[in-house]
Amino acid sequence: MASKQGAGGGIESNRRQLSTSTRASNENEPMQETENQPTTMKPAQSQKEEAQYIQTPQGLPRNINPPSNAVTPSTAGLPMSRAASSSSSMGGPTTSTVDGYFNNHMHATRPQPSLPLEPPVTKSTLSELDVSKIIHNPKLRHDINFDPELHFRPNVDGDKGRRKEARAEHFWNTLHEQLIMFAMDREAFYEAHGYRDDWCLPRLLKTVKDIIQTLVPGRDRAYLDEGFSVELLMQQFNKGIADLEKLALWLSGVLKSHCAPMRDEWVDRMYQRLSNANRNNDMGEMVLGLRGLLEVLEAMKLDVANHQIRCLRPVLIEDTVLFEQRFFLKRIQQGRIDVTPARLWYRGSDRRYRGTVSPAAAQSFGEMAIFFEALARLMRPSVDEKEIPNTFVFDEERFLKLRSDMLDAINIEICMRHYDDLDRVSRSVNSLLSGFFPQSDEESVVSRPRNSFDFHKAGSRPSSLAFSCSGSDTSSPRSSFVHQTQAAAGPDPAEAKARSQSLYSSLLALLQTAPAASRHESRWAALAPSLALQIFRYTNAPSDMLPAFEAKLKAHVTDVHGSLFREVEDQFNARLLVGLQHRVREFKGLTGIALFSVATGSRTNAAGRAWDGGRGQQLHLHTDSLLGGSGRDPRDEASVEDMATRLAHLGVLHWKVWAQLAYAGGEDSGFRCDVQPDANQI
Repeated sequence: MASKQGAGGGIESNRRQLSTSTRASNENEPMQETENQPTTMKPAQSQKEEAQYIQTPQGLPRNINPPSNAVTPSTAGLPMSRAASSSSSMGGPTTSTVDGYFNNHMHATRPQPSLPLEPPVTKSTLSELDVSKIIHNPKLRHDINFDPELHFRPNVDGDKGRRKEARAEHFWNTLHEQLIMFAMDREAFYEAHGYRDDWCLPRLLKTVKDIIQTLVPGRDRAYLDEGFSVELLMQQFNKGIADLEKLALWLSGVLKSHCAPMRDEWVDRMYQRLSNANRNNDMGEMVLGLRGLLEVLEAMKLDVANHQIRCLRPVLIEDTVLFEQRFFLKRIQQGRIDVTPARLWYRGSDRRYRGTVSPAAAQSFGEMAIFFEALARLMRPSVDEKEIPNTFVFDEERFLKLRSDMLDAINIEICMRHYDDLDRVSRSVNSLLSGFFPQSDEESVVSRPRNSFDFHKAGSRPSSLAFSCSGSDTSSPRSSFVHQTQAAAGPDPAEAKARSQSLYSSLLALLQTAPAASRHESRWAALAPSLALQIFRYTNAPSDMLPAFEAKLKAHVTDVHGSLFREVEDQFNARLLVGLQHRVREFKGLTGIALFSVATGSRTNAAGRAWDGGRGQQLHLHTDSLLGGSGRDPRDEASVEDMATRLAHLGVLHWKVWAQLAYAGGEDSGFRCDVQPDANQI
């Protein structure tokens, strides 16, 4: 390819077909996401620039001539803080070093050059995407075992994302102001920023070149040095002979020869903006074009990193246990990790569960029986989170998510129990009312206004309201009549089951739309009114019962130590242990990559969801799988199976890493670890 910039050569390379998804992650870790569908970053949108220019100063870039009817912007508000310049310029005024030194000291009151800003994306900030950093990132290598869709994305979440966005906007606004000042008032520009190429534009161009060098093969870097010389570009810019359109065309050819086809549209948009800026004297369009250029480079770097993750995944997963044993053993020996609390936790669990493990559990779990009994207990929302051992440092987020999902499943079951009670009471009350107030054949029981009978007024409730069986010794003609009417008005079992499943699905939908909260009590307290109203809509209960029902429901779903919550929690935990037995028996003999395939594949194809799916607190269950099954109510079978699979996967891998390091051995047990901390790693 022929050079498209005056002093440079071309770059030849085959197009690499890469795909990417842009997600993610955590404050100090590479950002990850588990979207099933790839997403892409969107370049910045074009913005209308209102600033106009009035004169045509010397030394403008080629074709960048401000219109004559523009207004000169004020420069009084520009930052004038002192900064040290570190690079020299080939395009400054022709003066001797001595003259420049004394000239600077003769004007003691002249403002010093302002502190240069770093571009929002640099080679340094993208260095964590290098393959060497990926291979030696223990948290990433651990997470890759659980998330089949793990990939990098820009960190735009939370406070850190907002701060990053604010810094980026500050940089681009500053670059715009500097370009306007350079074009309109060269003397004021040099007073503010000095004669060296140490302001936003040259720094941005250097950053662009540094990032491109990490994306092209080594054989092409010599052509890049010739075709993209920052020093030469700045000389041309200072003398007003820089051709931005020609530079943009050369860059678009380079990028398209190395980026994925999905990025071609971004490259074309960047070229169009820089070309328009060159033709229409639009500094704002020039800034948007440079911004688009940097976004394309960031996306290309993400594409390469995500491609490397896909290629390296089998090797990294298979080496997980040995890698993490070396990693943690070295830190234990250095005193950076204390496993004593974890060892005490396991010994306490051994004393608690050794005599209570069933033969079936002992056969399924094997040597991990005590560990999984204790792990299932830590899953309980009623257990303090502080009891989680520090050996789960890489699994803390997954563990808390499992606890949150278990809490949601338990509270949804509590809601369904309240629905069953309310529906039974409402049908009984309606049957009683139909017995006391006979209706004509044309009227139905449900057509009667629900508020026609006040259950809170003294004397309004019948004194002999009894629900004894008809024909019993204690039954009266009136109570027998009520029972017979209720039996006759009883709902069809299939209809009742369908209505129950419909309510269950609607409660899950409400739960999924609820905003996340730091404490589960706050989240469920905010949800309680909506849940109570939704339950009420599926019954024929009198409307004046709603406030009392809402208060009762709120009390039960926010108190993890209440009797009803503990009862449902015990039942859920017992079923979870049964599911764990089946999963652990299946998982414990598998290799690393086989464990990953079976555990994540079963969750993807069945009712489960990905580990990190959605930052909001969600309980994503497959309602289709709830409609079939055994004789007992299957409405939360999917959640139990999903949690059992996730917990078994987490526990089996955790045991393989930590059994020798913390649990199976001890100071006085003759324990010896076979892992060498300085052994060669991938």
